[in-house]
Amino acid sequence: MYSTSHVASRRAYATGCMVAVAACAVMAHAHAAEIPAHHRPVVRHHDNTPHHAPPPLPETGERITVIGTSHAPALLRPAGQTTYSAARATFASHVGQSVADMVVTIPGVSFVAGNGPRDVVVSVRGSGDRQAYGMKNIQVLEDGFPMTQPDGTARSDLIDPHAYDGVDVFQGPASTVFGNYAINGAVNFRTRRGADIHGVEVGSDFGSFGMINNYATLGLSGRKYDLAIFGSDVRGNGFIANSAYQTSTENLRLRVDLTPSDRLVVKFVNNITDTDLPLRLSLAQYAANPFQSGCANASHAAAGCATVSLLANGSHGARIAVSPQAAHLGRFDRRTVAGVRWEHDVNASTTVRTQFTYDQRHIDQPTSPYAYIGPYDSYAGSSDVSNVAHVGGMVLNSSAAISFDDLDALSDVRNVTTAGHDHPGALTQSSWSHQWNAGLRFQEDLQFARNWHLIVGLGGTYSGLRAQETLFTSSADATTRRIVAADRHFFNLAPEAALTYAASHDWRLHARVGTAYATPTTSNLFITPQGTYGNNTRLQSETSLGVDFGAEWHPSSTLDVQATGFYEFYHDELVSQSAGVNTVGAYTFNAPASQHRGVEVGATWTPLPRTLPGARTMLSYTYDNQIYTRYTEVLSNSTMSRALDRSGNSIPGVIPHFLNARLLYDQPTGPLQGLGGYAEVTWRGDYWLDNANLLRAPGYALLNLELHYDPPARFGWAQRLHGFFEIQNVTNQTYIAGATNITDVLSANGHNAGAGVLANSTGSIYAGSPRAFYGGVKVHF
Repeated sequence: MYSTSHVASRRAYATGCMVAVAACAVMAHAHAAEIPAHHRPVVRHHDNTPHHAPPPLPETGERITVIGTSHAPALLRPAGQTTYSAARATFASHVGQSVADMVVTIPGVSFVAGNGPRDVVVSVRGSGDRQAYGMKNIQVLEDGFPMTQPDGTARSDLIDPHAYDGVDVFQGPASTVFGNYAINGAVNFRTRRGADIHGVEVGSDFGSFGMINNYATLGLSGRKYDLAIFGSDVRGNGFIANSAYQTSTENLRLRVDLTPSDRLVVKFVNNITDTDLPLRLSLAQYAANPFQSGCANASHAAAGCATVSLLANGSHGARIAVSPQAAHLGRFDRRTVAGVRWEHDVNASTTVRTQFTYDQRHIDQPTSPYAYIGPYDSYAGSSDVSNVAHVGGMVLNSSAAISFDDLDALSDVRNVTTAGHDHPGALTQSSWSHQWNAGLRFQEDLQFARNWHLIVGLGGTYSGLRAQETLFTSSADATTRRIVAADRHFFNLAPEAALTYAASHDWRLHARVGTAYATPTTSNLFITPQGTYGNNTRLQSETSLGVDFGAEWHPSSTLDVQATGFYEFYHDELVSQSAGVNTVGAYTFNAPASQHRGVEVGATWTPLPRTLPGARTMLSYTYDNQIYTRYTEVLSNSTMSRALDRSGNSIPGVIPHFLNARLLYDQPTGPLQGLGGYAEVTWRGDYWLDNANLLRAPGYALLNLELHYDPPARFGWAQRLHGFFEIQNVTNQTYIAGATNITDVLSANGHNAGAGVLANSTGSIYAGSPRAFYGGVKVHF
């Protein structure tokens, strides 16, 4: 942790930001109004005829939707792409600790623990399963504004589920529409509308391990505007030693109708994360002491404790092993995003949208023997035009866009000392970097028959990466410097084609061939296989070509089934692995050829609509099999090096089976109307941790129970209340919530060291939460 005064000042600042936003919200006032029909996003019914989306339905059920149709702003328009969505009803009635609570019911989406309470690593078809933090290999947006910086980094710390109406996930290669880093798809989070809130909501969630989240939402709307403001402050002690945290979030969205043809959308997000951070464990340490109990004093530590090796004088010479508490490991990050979008209807069939976003991320992270400090300032601009025309009796939806984004970063890396955050050690690395992406795209959606759509598109991005690292080596006599520089440029194209067919009112089919790309980031270019700073500047862009076949089946009003099969071919896939706790970071390499293939299934069913209309089931399942088809890894020991063929091996870190099943009940009538709950089972299969496929992370199955109550309207003022109680991990399973890939070891005989050796490789595993109890109340004014 940080020094007491330092943490106090930071937390006071975080709380002050939330209070300021709430105070501004209370000063506003307005009248409710519905968004005019011509401003609603266009969706397609099963007969493929375009209709304006109806006003939002009351949140009376849970449902996963849909393949091939997007709820995102028309700005995105990923026509023909496999798309699943989760509505607010799937996560609003229970504790919303992180983005994991929002996406757990979405097929094709998985998540693992990152570095901090809300730093959940969200994956689309395994996009981030191999990452230690953040959301990688996908483009993340909120209300159509980019939340991924130009270097491909997005983090989920900003996301408090209480603020959101839903989330849309566009799956598979998506660079045609979303550009660089959309190698596995894109995610758009949708905040609530002021018209839906229509007043003020104030609530508190609380529970095990000292967790408490106080939040407030203001929603106002008038004939020409809609405003939603959200603020929250969440804190807790954590269930692992040295994992206490506080996070504050402020979120604003304002839409103003300037004229009948012009609309302005303003977006603002601010987040401050202040958290202590435990060390990632080896598999052997996890088995002995998953929650790192009794580890504060390294000289008298219990079995299974992780330690970090610090320079005794903070500069050079001897190192000492200390606990995360003694090293004051943690993160203090601030993220501020501000954006504005102008939408102009040129005529009834043509709309132009132009938007600009400023995004600043500042990190202060003593997370290992090294502390990472620096600002990452970026901006993004884009302009697109969409048009609906009739050609020879056919409907043609056309769109084209240009975009540009830019990131400037200045960072220092210093040795961590036992004296705490206010007394950093010697400088070990200083860098500056500049990364930018310029993109152009178009897409054509031709309805050439009543039930058929043909979609074709092409996108391209020119990317530039310039960076210079100055590496410092200190000794008793002097400090030497070494400079490593990179100046790389990449040009990538992404064509796509899709075909959709509404066979009947109950069946909808789609097929798609898509491509995508992701350039290396500047941080990838300077970490060697040994996990030290050096030259790794020869990395290439990864590219993919994927094929999707999907179906949506609605045989009755009580059953919805969606399924998609995918097969994706990767070239120069960027894969990362850890060399251990006492290194500067993960090493990234290109795997020349690999394949990802799998199946996604989502279903909702009301089995007894007449006798038990409040009962329903939800199921989402993902099978994700990823293998190297061509990759040779070079390992070295003190006497030799060997090239080892990994072709045919599973790519480590990818969870092959991911299942969520819920049995829900909400009483629709009678004295107990408004009482509901669910039983949920979450299952994860085991998965490999290393390229040689010698060591597995074991899978797990969790049982969660939830009970909630929403008083009916006949109870008068009491209907404004909402309450819930939840038990997570009912059977108190010990399980792995997140595990990063580890580096294989070459033994003295020139062969791969076995699983027993790899089980002692540190820097990989975080345990998941033991049994936990949560409750909450909310009131609407």
